[in-house]
Amino acid sequence: MFRRSFNRFCAGEEKRVGTRTVFVGNHPVSETEAYIAQKFCDNRIVSSKYTLWNFLPKNLFEQFRRIANFYFLIIFLVQVTVDTPTSPITSGLPLFFVITVTAIKQGYEDWLRHRADNEVNKSTVYIIENAKRVKKESEKIKVGDIVEVQADETFPCDLILLSSCTVDGTCYVTTASLDGESNCKTHYAVRDTIELRTVESIDNLRAAIECEQPQPDLYKFVGRISIYSNSLEAVARSLGPENLLLKGATLKNTKKIYGVAVYTGMETKMALNYQGKSQKRSAVEKSINAFLIVYLFILLTKAAICTTLKYVWQSNPYNDEPWYNQKTQKERETWKVLKMFTDFLSFMVLFNFIIPVSMYVTVEMQKFLGSFFISWDNDFYDEEINEGALVNTSDLNEELGQVDYVFTDKTGTLTENSMEFIECCIDGHKYKGVAQETDGLSQTDGPLPYLDRADKQNREELFLRALCLCHTVEVKTNDTVDGVTESAELTYMSSSPDEIALVKGAKKYGFTFVGVQNGCMRVENQRKEIEEYELLHTLNFDSVRRRMSVIVKTQSGDILLFCKGADSAVFPRVQNHEIELIKVHVERNAMEGYRTLCVAFKEIAPDDYERVNRQLIEAKMALQDREEKMEKVFDEIETDMHLIGATAVEDKLQDQAAETIEALHAAGLKVWVLTGDKMETAKSTCYACRLFQTNTELLELTTKTIEESERKEDRLHELLTEYRKKLLREFPKSTRSLKKAWTEHQEYGLIIDGSTLSLILNSSQDSGSNNYKSIFLQICMKCTAVLCCRMAPLQKAQIVRMVKNLKGSPITLSIGDGANDVSMILESHVGIGIKGKEGRQASRNSDYSVPKFKHLKKLLLVHGHLYYVRIAHLVQYFFYKNLCFILPQFLYQFFCGFSQQPLYDAAYLTMYNICFTSLPILAYSLLEQHINIDTLTSDPRLYMKISGNAMLQLGPFLYWTFLAAFEGTVFFFGTYFLFQTTSLDENGKVYGNWTFGTVIFTVLVFTVTLKLALDTRFWTWINHFVIWGSLAFYVFFSFFWGGIIWPFLKQQRMYFIFAQMLSSVSIWLAIILLIFISLSPEILLIVLKSVRRRSARSNLSCKKASDSLSTRPSVRPLLLRTFSDESNIF
Repeated sequence: MFRRSFNRFCAGEEKRVGTRTVFVGNHPVSETEAYIAQKFCDNRIVSSKYTLWNFLPKNLFEQFRRIANFYFLIIFLVQVTVDTPTSPITSGLPLFFVITVTAIKQGYEDWLRHRADNEVNKSTVYIIENAKRVKKESEKIKVGDIVEVQADETFPCDLILLSSCTVDGTCYVTTASLDGESNCKTHYAVRDTIELRTVESIDNLRAAIECEQPQPDLYKFVGRISIYSNSLEAVARSLGPENLLLKGATLKNTKKIYGVAVYTGMETKMALNYQGKSQKRSAVEKSINAFLIVYLFILLTKAAICTTLKYVWQSNPYNDEPWYNQKTQKERETWKVLKMFTDFLSFMVLFNFIIPVSMYVTVEMQKFLGSFFISWDNDFYDEEINEGALVNTSDLNEELGQVDYVFTDKTGTLTENSMEFIECCIDGHKYKGVAQETDGLSQTDGPLPYLDRADKQNREELFLRALCLCHTVEVKTNDTVDGVTESAELTYMSSSPDEIALVKGAKKYGFTFVGVQNGCMRVENQRKEIEEYELLHTLNFDSVRRRMSVIVKTQSGDILLFCKGADSAVFPRVQNHEIELIKVHVERNAMEGYRTLCVAFKEIAPDDYERVNRQLIEAKMALQDREEKMEKVFDEIETDMHLIGATAVEDKLQDQAAETIEALHAAGLKVWVLTGDKMETAKSTCYACRLFQTNTELLELTTKTIEESERKEDRLHELLTEYRKKLLREFPKSTRSLKKAWTEHQEYGLIIDGSTLSLILNSSQDSGSNNYKSIFLQICMKCTAVLCCRMAPLQKAQIVRMVKNLKGSPITLSIGDGANDVSMILESHVGIGIKGKEGRQASRNSDYSVPKFKHLKKLLLVHGHLYYVRIAHLVQYFFYKNLCFILPQFLYQFFCGFSQQPLYDAAYLTMYNICFTSLPILAYSLLEQHINIDTLTSDPRLYMKISGNAMLQLGPFLYWTFLAAFEGTVFFFGTYFLFQTTSLDENGKVYGNWTFGTVIFTVLVFTVTLKLALDTRFWTWINHFVIWGSLAFYVFFSFFWGGIIWPFLKQQRMYFIFAQMLSSVSIWLAIILLIFISLSPEILLIVLKSVRRRSARSNLSCKKASDSLSTRPSVRPLLLRTFSDESNIF
């Protein structure tokens, strides 16, 4: 919201729709026309949230939007305005502490952003003005300025490349800071400006750029440049992403470039990508809100009971107005309803500490500090990329321990995305290695389309040329080396590993792509001759078209179109009689787990090309819907092509991918693979990574199974009904837990493709038929694994959304490595990005980022498990200790005539949550390991014990609540019975109500702290320090607070109370006895658990021999550890 306001302020009346016109060098294009400078945003980057002037009001407004903070503000105002039994300090000071700590944290973070902004805004740049290099600060750049950038410098704003030091006007750029891709990308200047390499010549340029308004997509740009000269009319050239240099990218392997600023400051693509992702809320956060409502109801009930009983008590005139406390005339005349309301508010103030105000700040600190443990985990470090795990948001740490469904991509996630060319097929002949062998299958499919060896060789060379020309691979060579670079020195670069593998595959058979020079693609053939092909047009691969095409012109003048893509995208566009020869190989390669692509070509007649070229130029010059228009033209020309052959590329399985999926299955998680690959390829990978076991029965809902019938919807309905009946017989509704039932019943897996999913989601059903989507979801819930193939990116997100909305709202996790996975990563509750070879788009948009898929095992089973247990214990403990704290105050009202007399001193009320009990639970929530890490890793079934938000359900909540009620009752009545003897000292001195309250408070502080000590299973020096240190601090503070006469206090009611209290042996014995009685249920529970564990270990030893003989017809390892062999997590 802040950035949008800022942009509106900077950009004047300009709206981010339509186009903008930029005059290069801010020079008018014609001397006869008047030049009016346009208003654009300046080049300042503002990532900070606050300024010195608005920090206080804006930060306070944001903090008081939180319900708990607002509630305590209301309580504080009530204390200030109404005559309440406690001082406003008791609620005001804790609130002030929480608000101050949060404000300091947020202010410091914003100061760091201010400092980073100033480093960027004050950096030095060089602008070309009046044929001179002028040194300026980066924030002074205006749209239209010509900027000079040297090698290894970052671009200060979004620039259109005008010229570089190279002859062909190219430059190399890395965008690691934008999308994480470290490989060099080549950018181009339009051919009319590449000669302008000097300051004088570039300053004389008169041109205007018309381009789209700023938008955040890093990979899209549409514009055109009109270049004016004295003698000729303006020359218009199209501009695209290859001409745009993005702010934050770095110039590499190029000495110098000149570019014109088109987007500056907060309108650069980098700045527009600052916007945060949609806020995700964890299940624990929702439970906290539910608990707050329950405790708020308890608070209101207590206040209502005390208010009612007060007026029942005062119905007796003697109780209402005793002789020693006569009412004033004003009190007698006060309206009774108003007095009752005031009393109700007073009781609410007295009991308000049942709502833990400091819990929110403790939870925030726990999440923030706890997230570092993921970043610091050396097991997540990957030596290959020299990086570890990254936490993009700490708000979802505990959600890692609650995942029900895992949605994973295949390529680059389960596999290495490190492609190796295996074989190819040309007109039915298979080529593997360097020798050619004839495949008997294809010979039986009919006569080959060529009759002699020369024709066969021409087809082979045509296929290999297609591999060398139909791609976007760049060649990295040394600077300004004349002649052809030797093949051994060539380094191929591409955003897609598939393309590099295919180019290397062609090289293996004698055709080497050596680069692009002066707009011509150069290929070295088997005879070591250099062939040049003029690159006329390119339409890049995208996930919707699933193919890419190039149009090239040979040296003899022939115009050829080469197309490569998925078989489903290519087969409908080629001659039908050519498909069968290739289809057999494609299907066989897919069954073997290889990635397949089909290659086709078409010769274009000169007249046809003129028409197509005119349409493509018109589409390229369009500023609106340019890509759609180009795609439409290519769609028309990519018809009646000739199929040449197909390729097979191997993508190896990632290390420990199979073991990770096994562990996730054993943990009760359902794993779905969502991929765009062919069914056969994906199916083979799923068996290799053990998603499907050898005994898994597969249910298929694919185009192949549905097309057996004339009416697809009828066949689909028939299959859905059949599968549902089969699964309902296997898993009856009485099954208590599907997760535990998987190992006891036949396992089922489901395979569905994109077209069938569309049919399920969008089918037109009559009112009498069952809902397809409902039946489909019932089937999915009963299957241990699901494979979705041929999925478009949006379909992946649809699948995740569909599962998220199931009954019970299961927690979903998506993991992927590419831009096509971003939609499902953002849609799921938890998004994991793999730092893969397809760029870092997935990693940038994820909640957590890890180098490999295998790291998901420890992230969930260890970190997720521990995070959840820690924060669940933290939440329950906070409500428990506050109920223990406030229940004696409630009981005390029954013995003081409901006079709203406080039981505790104001200092104790204020410091209970801030100082006496805050640090032990924070240390526990950061360091506790109730189960050893190795045990959590080796026994994934332990993950099921905490699934479904188990520790924050009604049962555990009632346990903690009743425990607090029991202990609070013991505190009060134990001390009450102690004080039945009015004199506890040898000198006969009688103790008063403040001693009574201090005894209860002392027992309270020691009990809740020792309760946490009993719960702690993993002791460190930090735990010892904060637990025993907190108790020592309480004793020290009580002596200090009661040992001095404080001049600012009107009443010295706590003077010498604590010291005199501890001089009594009776009180010492009472405190120790009450602490022991309060903790006796916990101690008894620990003893029973210890006996139970020993019994379980004994039984396990007896059965070890027999258990080792039992086998499962699956390849999963046996899990011998029983659930009883663990520490209780409740």
